[in-house]
Amino acid sequence: MEVILLQDVEKVGLRGDVVNVARGYARNFLLPRRLAEEATPAKVAELRKREEQRARHEAQTAEQAREIAAVLEQTELRFEMKAGPTGSLFGSVTPTNIADELWETRKIRVDRRRIQIENIKRIGRHSVPVQLFDGVEVEVRAVVVPEGGELPSEEELAAMEAAERAEQEAAAPAEPAAEAAELDEAAEFQEAAELDEAADDQAPSAAAEPPGDELAAADEPQTAPEE
Repeated sequence: MEVILLQDVEKVGLRGDVVNVARGYARNFLLPRRLAEEATPAKVAELRKREEQRARHEAQTAEQAREIAAVLEQTELRFEMKAGPTGSLFGSVTPTNIADELWETRKIRVDRRRIQIENIKRIGRHSVPVQLFDGVEVEVRAVVVPEGGELPSEEELAAMEAAERAEQEAAAPAEPAAEAAELDEAAEFQEAAELDEAADDQAPSAAAEPPGDELAAADEPQTAPEE
């Protein structure tokens, strides 16, 4: 079943991608959680049109890329995120979020696959490498602050990160059990859906073929009974 992703989904794709997934995975997981919508011809056409419009604002030459880089060097992106007491985010800032913010604040379109970072998972100041064109790269500054607050000082950030490391080390012995108890729900849904579809595909052929013993018996030569 083809769907359009409304959010980045790990091991499936990025927001805006049109992907083919198992029907059960879409119906039972992606669609109810508003992570995706069904890829109807009209919605796919609308998505393509929007991407074409944004692509006009993307660097098409090295010279254009250098001009954009000059703008982005002066740009600082700001993200307000829910965070815990040690600075860890409840969620993360993804390349898609950064690409969206560049579009919203600067009307500069950057392919999120050219934003060369892992997801940002802590408050603080971050440097984001962005490849604008072959041979043209720029560092974009991103500051991630706790929701409704301001960024702590560098000393406070370092202390928070140290406190988190200490908590993780203290909890390390319990991690294997916790990981075993908290199975990846999305992976379970996807695997179950794929198994169901595979079973449905095999069911007709299995029903049409007689069991192996019957096939063997049918192949044996028939001899007339002795008189």
